[in-house]
Amino acid sequence: MAAEGGGRAAAGRLYLVDTITGDPGVLQADAETYYEKLLKKSLSAPDVFSIPGRGEVKLEDSCVSFVPLYRNNPTCKLLLLTDPKDKKTVLAVYLSQRWWPVEDVVKTADPARDGLILVQTFGERIVLFVLNCIIFGMLEGSSANDAFFLPHSATERAKILWRNGEAAAFYSVKMKGSLCGGTTSQCYLLPVLDTIFVQRKYRRGGLGMKMLHDFCQSFLAEDALGISCPISAAMYQVCQKFLQAHPEEQKRLWEVEAPGDWSQRLNIWLKIQMESSPSGKAEVGSCMEKIPTTKPRQLDQMNKGVDCFPGVGQVAGDAMEKEDDKTAAGTLNSQGPEEENLEQSPGDAQQRKGLRKREGPEDLDGEKATKQFKMTL
Repeated sequence: MAAEGGGRAAAGRLYLVDTITGDPGVLQADAETYYEKLLKKSLSAPDVFSIPGRGEVKLEDSCVSFVPLYRNNPTCKLLLLTDPKDKKTVLAVYLSQRWWPVEDVVKTADPARDGLILVQTFGERIVLFVLNCIIFGMLEGSSANDAFFLPHSATERAKILWRNGEAAAFYSVKMKGSLCGGTTSQCYLLPVLDTIFVQRKYRRGGLGMKMLHDFCQSFLAEDALGISCPISAAMYQVCQKFLQAHPEEQKRLWEVEAPGDWSQRLNIWLKIQMESSPSGKAEVGSCMEKIPTTKPRQLDQMNKGVDCFPGVGQVAGDAMEKEDDKTAAGTLNSQGPEEENLEQSPGDAQQRKGLRKREGPEDLDGEKATKQFKMTL
């Protein structure tokens, strides 16, 4: 028996983000019930799911698993279908009594979804998860760069950039006054651009510049804005182009480590200028040596991890969470706009250097992940 797919045929050209309503807890309970029935049926005559271009996939226990949707809430999970021949490839998401191909999860039929839109609904949180952990973290990640990518928190401030009926990119922000971690009393002293990602097919189209400009325009009352450390070389190219076009922002943008006090900031424009001269490089290196480095540690939960934009840091959920922010920030840089080479070269994703590559959806469980924090500029 073929399982019902999502997208145009099943929903009258409406997609998951357009149709998902109701209590997330009820939707998860429905998925759990379906999973239990699936396990019993797969022992005799397993259902199959048809995916355009891939043929039919048997819905068996070995290919279906739950993963946490949020970094700080391991009880809220999504049911995923993986390719039986490649467990690192997620094929579909189960919600609202049907399977939705990954390609359809990030699409919309609503013409009002255009440009940068704040993530607010449960459906938009799922789109953010798919962009972050599946499309970037698994499907577009480079095998040349070790890394794994974990979800944002349930309350993470993020915007998705919609273009031509598809979620093309996103960025997330650590808000001023928000806690740096779940077990620390330290709070961010300024808004910090933490993660950013542009789908490969939309790169070199100015979307990174567009998101960086939106970030600055969203906090006009602030004298200083941060970008999580470390920032990749690719993201620095984006910053350079942006700051040349918007000189009024040159004094406001800083590369920062959480919580972002003055001893943890380096002016991005100043660094760009110093890097352009041989004598300046030594001075920049001296400045960066003053910023404390981080050490390897074991992640305790899946919800304590790195998001997906090489070059920007993401906060983790424990006492070291502020250091995770630095790493996730590395994510920000590698996926960017116009000037970045978003083909994921080693220099693109500074966060990913020194990290272990996630083998599949099951490795979203932070208990299995060891991450080394490394600043690569």
